[in-house]
Amino acid sequence: MNTSIKIFLGLLFSVILFHICIIIKIIPYNIAWGGRLTNDNEMYVFESISILINVFLSWILLMKGDYVQFKFSKKTINIILWIFFGIFILNTIGNIFAKTNFEKLFAIITALSAFLIWNIEKNIKTTNN
Repeated sequence: MNTSIKIFLGLLFSVILFHICIIIKIIPYNIAWGGRLTNDNEMYVFESISILINVFLSWILLMKGDYVQFKFSKKTINIILWIFFGIFILNTIGNIFAKTNFEKLFAIITALSAFLIWNIEKNIKTTNN
């Protein structure tokens, strides 16, 4: 379980770094969000929200792995992770049918994210029974 959490935290760190690169304009924002962003203000809002969500998910994973002292209840952590699992599954489907190959590439990342959450939750359930 800890290996999956560590891999997922590394993946999330990379995703956060990607979004930071968009904010500081190393990467053009027109390749993200399906090319729907039309100006810098929209980009700052969308990228900031994305970073916050990824930081939140990282914090939940740190709680799940007992890496931090402050924690939500185990039940709350599990519910949040299953919600993210569903979001990643839906996002994977959306990315598969995206218009650009770059967006389609993200299907791999979102599918991996869903798999890692499933693996984390599956292993916890079997070790707690």
